[in-house]
Amino acid sequence: MKYGMNLMLWADQMHDGLLPALASLKAIGYDGVEVPVFDLDLARWTTWARRLDDLGLLRTANHVIAPEFDPVSPDPLVQARAFEHMQRVVDCCVEVGATVLAGPHQIALGVFSGQGPTDAEWARSVAHIRRVAEYAAPAGLVLTEEVVNRFELYLLNTMEQAIRFIDQVDMPNCLIHLDTFHANIEEKRPGESIRAAGRRIGYVHISENDRGVPGSGHVAWDATFEALQAVGYDGWLTVESFGNALPNLAAATKIWRPLFDSPDQVAREGYAFMQRQVAEHFPAR
Repeated sequence: MKYGMNLMLWADQMHDGLLPALASLKAIGYDGVEVPVFDLDLARWTTWARRLDDLGLLRTANHVIAPEFDPVSPDPLVQARAFEHMQRVVDCCVEVGATVLAGPHQIALGVFSGQGPTDAEWARSVAHIRRVAEYAAPAGLVLTEEVVNRFELYLLNTMEQAIRFIDQVDMPNCLIHLDTFHANIEEKRPGESIRAAGRRIGYVHISENDRGVPGSGHVAWDATFEALQAVGYDGWLTVESFGNALPNLAAATKIWRPLFDSPDQVAREGYAFMQRQVAEHFPAR
């Protein structure tokens, strides 16, 4: 099991001002960080790979899809741009040394048709993600498709849908990204949904129901960790929390009020919470 921290608590782009926070995360005990991959300048990621190596921090990555790269578009030109865009994202992930690319890549975030996914949209998304996974496979990068609530996208909202999707993609390096915030909204019985997904789960976001400090709300934590232990999950547990100090991230995540005293509080209490849960529910560890 590895413990990670999503850096979008501080920024949506890597910059020198993050260095003290990164050093603090290492001192707390985190194994690595989840870097936001939106800047697609390979040279910058070469630099950050070296800096994170120097700090002793492993990497995962996160990316979401903008409307202009929507892979379910009926326009072949948009579909082609979507794949070319994801090739560049994968290249940046490899350059920074990330082992996992997390997030919803199967459809553009925040774009709605007014109905659920059509069969044609579903098929286009499956084919697109299969191509991306094939492109990422030689570098050893695992693509994890996030299950996101219905207010943010309309393709994969439940674990049941994600199981069907991943099985149709049928690539060993394409797995499910479980986020406890989204599961708290969409899953009637989160533990049962995790057990149904089983070994298909490749990445986990530890996120409270209000996006605040993990363990401070009403997410079904015991059921979640019991189910993760039951299916033999042994990957990343990454804290994802958002604040309202950065206007662009606050607007994107709809955080309009303070949810904690400081990012450092989230990092410290989130790490301690994950350690307690693992100690309780994974007794062999």
